[in-house]
Amino acid sequence: METVTLTHTAALARLGHALGDPTRTRILLALRDGPAYPADLADGLGVSRQVMSNQLACLRGCGLVATRRDGRRTEYRLCDPHLAHALGDLLRLTLAVDPDCCGPDCTCATSTPSDDRPAAVA
Repeated sequence: METVTLTHTAALARLGHALGDPTRTRILLALRDGPAYPADLADGLGVSRQVMSNQLACLRGCGLVATRRDGRRTEYRLCDPHLAHALGDLLRLTLAVDPDCCGPDCTCATSTPSDDRPAAVA
């Protein structure tokens, strides 16, 4: 088994933070197909350019995206090709979801799940 270090833990925490926001998740999924410019991403995802700029700055700070200057424009891409593969793997996951939770009034973060409640597969 591979040794897990604090660096691994911090990297996964950054990924979790990034995936915790639907817009950032959509950006990462869009970048799996290849590099893109912020304006194109904003138009494609239906968000303002200011929102896109803020979310890309967060993803860059998390170390998940990298940039390349292209004249006056900046192109964004996933920082590591393994990330595209990992995101694809995450999309293929089947999660057991408690039907009484994970809705608009979700209390997952504040309560302990009960083993006697049924789970549904989503």
